[in-house]
Amino acid sequence: MIHGKKVVVVMPAYHAEKTLLMTYNDIPFDIVDDVVLVDDASKDSTVEVGRRLGIKNIVVHEKNKGYGGNQKSCYKEALRIGADIVVMVHPDYQYAPKLIGAMASMIASGEYDAILASRMIGSGALKGGMPLYKYVSNRFLTLAENLLLKEKLSEYHTGYRAFSREVLEKLPLMENSDDFVFDNQMLAQVVYFGFRIGEISCPTKYFTEASSINFKRSVIYGLGVLSTALHFKLQRLGIRKYPIFDRNGRHLK
Repeated sequence: MIHGKKVVVVMPAYHAEKTLLMTYNDIPFDIVDDVVLVDDASKDSTVEVGRRLGIKNIVVHEKNKGYGGNQKSCYKEALRIGADIVVMVHPDYQYAPKLIGAMASMIASGEYDAILASRMIGSGALKGGMPLYKYVSNRFLTLAENLLLKEKLSEYHTGYRAFSREVLEKLPLMENSDDFVFDNQMLAQVVYFGFRIGEISCPTKYFTEASSINFKRSVIYGLGVLSTALHFKLQRLGIRKYPIFDRNGRHLK
């Protein structure tokens, strides 16, 4: 706990048997109260590794629901077990779990509602092995989003993020995609509904076992990102309305 607030780490997993142990061992359990592992119908031993580690809250999808669908299950379970602060950590060991305490503390302080661990602050992304085309596209998409959302974030595409319970309860997350663009839609919602976003610098590692989408999926994701930002702008201008920005849309239950 931090300042009396329960901290829960959620891990959306898919074929993470080779990296789950390393990720789990770096979690700072002096402040983390619980861990939720959601396996998206992996065909490897991810679930078995999780059980051997003693993770109590394991959700197994019988059919693959996609990265966004996995996160929906993660957040539902975290809320169910009483989380006040939820930190999402990919179990592929691409991000540093040791930063969980810093991220959770920034929310527990009451200064922020959401925290992003950015790979773009400093020079860590390229040094960590991020492919050049992903680095360039990340910069371009972030610039476009900052212009349309009127924000000043260093990146919108990190998978390492933390949220307060209030954010997860008030955003219509069930209106979002079950695919990778869920991440981006969620941040657009955070901005649209007036929550405060903070950032910290985070090193990253790219290696064979680290999860990464291919070039084709990256292009589809990029188009989805631009579409989300455009929808945000059109909704703000009162030109169109979209379910992901509807306060009465479908929420986590």
